[in-house]
Amino acid sequence: MQTSIRLSPTYKSSDSLILVIDEKSGLPTSLLSKEEADFVRQELKAERNNVIINQYRRIIAVHQLSKKKTGAALLEASRKTGDTLLSAFNRAKKESVVIVDVAGHGPAVLALAEGMALGNYQFLKYRTKSKETNSVLNIRVQSTEIRKKDIDQLNILIESVCKARTFVNEPQSYLTATIFANELAKMGRKAGIRVEVLRKPRIKALKMGGLLAVNQGSQQPPTFTVMEYKPRNAKNKKPIVLVGKGVVYDTGGLSLKPTANSMDYMKCDMAGGAAVGCAIYAIAKAKLPVHVVALIPATDNRPGEDAYTPGDVVTMMSGHTVEVLNTDAEGRMILADALHYAKKYKPQLVMDFATLTGAAAAAIGTYGIVCMGTAEEKVKAEIRQAGENVYERLAEFPFWEEYDDLIKSDIADMKNIGGPAAGAITAGKFLARYTDYPWMHFDIAGPAWQAAPSSYRGKNGTGIGVRMLFEYFKNI
Repeated sequence: MQTSIRLSPTYKSSDSLILVIDEKSGLPTSLLSKEEADFVRQELKAERNNVIINQYRRIIAVHQLSKKKTGAALLEASRKTGDTLLSAFNRAKKESVVIVDVAGHGPAVLALAEGMALGNYQFLKYRTKSKETNSVLNIRVQSTEIRKKDIDQLNILIESVCKARTFVNEPQSYLTATIFANELAKMGRKAGIRVEVLRKPRIKALKMGGLLAVNQGSQQPPTFTVMEYKPRNAKNKKPIVLVGKGVVYDTGGLSLKPTANSMDYMKCDMAGGAAVGCAIYAIAKAKLPVHVVALIPATDNRPGEDAYTPGDVVTMMSGHTVEVLNTDAEGRMILADALHYAKKYKPQLVMDFATLTGAAAAAIGTYGIVCMGTAEEKVKAEIRQAGENVYERLAEFPFWEEYDDLIKSDIADMKNIGGPAAGAITAGKFLARYTDYPWMHFDIAGPAWQAAPSSYRGKNGTGIGVRMLFEYFKNI
């Protein structure tokens, strides 16, 4: 069950509280005994900025905002604090918590609530004996600096991130390409999004050679989901198109991934599709005045049936020919067809999200998103700022023309891998061949999946990309 957040003008003497203070506001001593207040001051003086007092009937936590951090860094620290404090309330089996904005710092208080709500996410669908459900169901916020609209948008965003996490956490034994498309359609229509799911006959008619080639090794058919949100008051005359990789499970195909551990979490290879599907859901539910389209090609990648092989030449939807030298470089094959399909919208901008390369993860780890592309510097700056605001930070890689030489093929228009060097960039260069519009590529291979708990991002699927996209569209 999703944790809900709402504004609360008052709180009762029995309510558990988080008091958010700074050095100027000081400590509201009326809520604490003299001994408790003295203890809190002592802890704060020692720069231990989170202090928990158990009053038995309730818990009072005191959080002092960092004086060393400002802007995005302060908000991120507040989110992490929310996740840290959450555990104390769940251990005490508290169902409700009130965050009291003593400092008068609305953004930090909202971020703290966000960290609590996201940190409270659980995926318990397949637990049969002990579900160990977190107790915190309601977070109330008392602040004169926060509007109801802010709370409403935050609840929508948290719901959308949690939906993306659940998509990624679902095993492929349930989440086939067909089920993924059906779930996206059901979710989208609830938010007022027009959804069309292209099935295999239509995909064949459109000659989506990349998607069909990857699907050849599977007994499950591919899908191509089109989601469009076009409100009457849209600010953009041309749509912004989001493209997400939807490989619901990736064995590597005949270029089988080596074990151990390299295949264990490959159900997450559709995290890009989950990100763009849940981002457009959030945009529509919040009724943001923007025209947005999401395209999600989906299949699994297996070595069975009539699997495509290294050495094959595939003709893509665009008419380009591709020499396949590694069937594990499958994400770019299905994205290429989607990027070509996007041309029909004459888009203002296209952004694709994909768990595309191990090279991106190796370069910057789980700490950010690798990006590159042809969008104007102003647009790049706006996206970068959105990522910074929500701490889904971007590392832009060079996109020099020399990298094009690395994907030249002896027998086709291009090959689908570029060799051992600059793997994330050559994957981007491959995708660029299918664009004729302003475009940005986001490789989320590093942060899409956390093998160990990572604060409010949790463990396993993180829902990376949803918050950054929502922030970007909200700002424009």
